[in-house]
Amino acid sequence: MIGLGYANRLLSNDEIQSVVAQALDAWDLKNKRVLVIVPDRTRTAPIPSLFRLVHQELAGKAKSLDFLVALGTHSVMSEEALNQLFALTPEERNGKYAGTRILNHRWDLPETFATLGFISPQETMEISQGMLSVEVPVKINALVLQYDVLLICGPVFPHEVVGFSGGNKYFFPGVSGREIIDFTHWLGALLTSYAIIGVKHTPVRAIIEHAAQMIPTPKLCIAFVATHDGLHGIYAGDIQAAWSAAADLSAQVHIRYVDHPYQRVLSIMPEQYDDLWTGAKGMYKLEPVIADGGEVVIYAPHIHEFSYTHGKVIEAIGYHVRDFFVKQWDQYKNHPWGVLAHSTHLRGLGSFEQGVEKPRIRVTLATGISKERCENVGLGYLNPAQIRIGDWQGRAQEGILVVPNAGDLLYRLKPR
Repeated sequence: MIGLGYANRLLSNDEIQSVVAQALDAWDLKNKRVLVIVPDRTRTAPIPSLFRLVHQELAGKAKSLDFLVALGTHSVMSEEALNQLFALTPEERNGKYAGTRILNHRWDLPETFATLGFISPQETMEISQGMLSVEVPVKINALVLQYDVLLICGPVFPHEVVGFSGGNKYFFPGVSGREIIDFTHWLGALLTSYAIIGVKHTPVRAIIEHAAQMIPTPKLCIAFVATHDGLHGIYAGDIQAAWSAAADLSAQVHIRYVDHPYQRVLSIMPEQYDDLWTGAKGMYKLEPVIADGGEVVIYAPHIHEFSYTHGKVIEAIGYHVRDFFVKQWDQYKNHPWGVLAHSTHLRGLGSFEQGVEKPRIRVTLATGISKERCENVGLGYLNPAQIRIGDWQGRAQEGILVVPNAGDLLYRLKPR
């Protein structure tokens, strides 16, 4: 593995370029068909510069070089949006980079997928520590079977479903079928985001690694640790080794410890999150430092939908704590498990006893979603036009925390 990483400083462009160039040269991808798998705009990542570095090193050497955007079930990107993600003009796309395809993961089309195999009920029972026992079809975008080498190129952050993102997660759920997405997300919900986020080795990660072993195509990885200011680290090599090194550095860079819990948190969401499905990270990553009975306010005037993909299901089921669904399973088990999981992740810890739901904290939206729609799904509402961020700042001693660019950093209480 080739890599550099520092918790206390950013890498220079020369350092980043050196790691990428050394790795691509060492892998000897001459005359190979290479598929690079990258994140969409909901991840903080220098995709434009990395695209150009990889293209510079491999164009004319590799037999073919294409890029696949790992959407999971996020909205399919338009050609204009793809150009924005890669910072390309239409002229560049059709000129200098015409030989490189940039592709959406078309999760919405059944013909996208090939079935690699199945995870048995016995295996899911063992890996999930007895929580679930079902057969899971392992379906993946058939493109991964049409290349000589697969290269994952993406960031590693604390993640609400798997513990830390990145690595083989770019296959599952990044370019996988719905069945394994639903299974892994519901398993994460049963374990709870509160318990799993920022934990390196989890049952969900174990399922993903198990499924990835079924992919016959050779796999490599460029894993990096990013903030809005730049890269703290970049590691290239075997997927497990690169991801592991990046996760260790992410734990130093992306986890912020505070001395005490807060009664109110204002999570200011950047515009890279265009619906609550992705913007909910403003809840997941602050939940551990909100006091019992406290409140998180997700401030995102630019968000107007719960989910562009799953909105109808969310509006039908609402947002609830885990046990609301678990204790009424026959009523909800036929809804998409991934959407049920999202519901519980946003609502957080809580209980459901004798028909009464008691969330641990309050979740309030200050977004472009109306008060009526918020209340219909069980969330609080604040008019974003009436929020003056300055009125919230500097009040930590009053139990108020303001988090700009919420979504990247995980907040935890300092161990006592």
